[in-house]
Amino acid sequence: MEITLKKSRFNNKWFGAGVFITLLLFAGVAASTKTTKSIDINTLSFRQVKAGPLDIYTQAFGEFASAKERLLTAPAYGKVSEILVRPGAIVSPDTVILTLANPELEQQVSEAQGQLAQQKAQREAFKYEQQNERLNYQGRIADIKANIEKYDLELSVNQSLLTLGVASKIELQRATLNLKQEKKRLEFEQEKYAQFVEMQGFQLTQRDIIIEQQQKQVSMLEQRLANMHVTAGIQGTLQSLNVALGESINQGHSIAKVGSDKELIARLRLPQHLADQIDIHAPVIIDSQKGKVTAKIIRIESVVSNGAVMAEAEITGPLTSNARPSLAISAQVFVRHEQNASYIAQAPGLRPRSKQQLFVKNEQNILRQQEVMFGELTQQKLLITSGLKTNDQIVSSDMSEYKHYSTLELTQ
Repeated sequence: MEITLKKSRFNNKWFGAGVFITLLLFAGVAASTKTTKSIDINTLSFRQVKAGPLDIYTQAFGEFASAKERLLTAPAYGKVSEILVRPGAIVSPDTVILTLANPELEQQVSEAQGQLAQQKAQREAFKYEQQNERLNYQGRIADIKANIEKYDLELSVNQSLLTLGVASKIELQRATLNLKQEKKRLEFEQEKYAQFVEMQGFQLTQRDIIIEQQQKQVSMLEQRLANMHVTAGIQGTLQSLNVALGESINQGHSIAKVGSDKELIARLRLPQHLADQIDIHAPVIIDSQKGKVTAKIIRIESVVSNGAVMAEAEITGPLTSNARPSLAISAQVFVRHEQNASYIAQAPGLRPRSKQQLFVKNEQNILRQQEVMFGELTQQKLLITSGLKTNDQIVSSDMSEYKHYSTLELTQ
């Protein structure tokens, strides 16, 4: 009897444990198979799928940059004797950034100016010497002409006397010969004078060339000396200054960089997967935080860095008041035009280029969870790749607490 009682108690114990486990399994299966739940429709927000033509833009980030930049270099060896402008200051083309001192260059300018003055004085002296020589030639020619008149008169007189029988024939021949000789002398002196004038012209031209060369040398040295007062050259801002007061620098050494502040471009980082779809001259809408600025793509680089490709956009519209170099901006860059695109308005939680499980409302006011694939986000519109059709409505509210339900019933 005692043995039988112990056995019965043991069996009852295992039977109770089995029943308890069975009830737990049943409760778990019941909870896991529950797929519907009621939810008040007034607590939800919806987005409706629309279809139609749509311009596809991609978002890009970047900054404004100077359209014009000028690198300032040392025109000659010198020591930085004065710095007048610091980086960040607004400058005009004539604004002096700094001054370089070079006593040797000043001496070269002085010597070149002295040589030029000496050469000009020598030319003037030579000019007066040649004028005297011309006067001498002209005096000899005048004397010969006077002799010609004299001998012409003698010839005329002798001819008259010979007719009267008073003068001899030899006197007439002598007068004729003298007149002929003087005429030849006149011809010879006039030819010499012409050659002298021509030679004098060449000599003056040669001296003028030497003076012109020296003038160019002086102008070059004077310009180099003037350039020791380094000016900005363009309207804009001083972006960097690479030298310190008292520093000695060689010719061609980089001194500073100036960039335009009103003429700007936009440097944008385009997504790598869309860069090859963007055309040159593609429209761009830039957000500068104080308004919109229109632009167009003018250059796209081929180097990929951190999943992005650098591009430059030319500003085509007026700039906003806060536009300046290095200002961070966002932009919408035109990619293509879709004639019949399906899209919805962007809402929190909806991610571009992703696959998501969303609740879709049907005509029976039932929310059914289904898979949706999204494409690009363009101007707050999210392209739909698959999973939805026109006029479908999706729940845009946070539904994370209902993700275990395949369907939800909507109530008023």
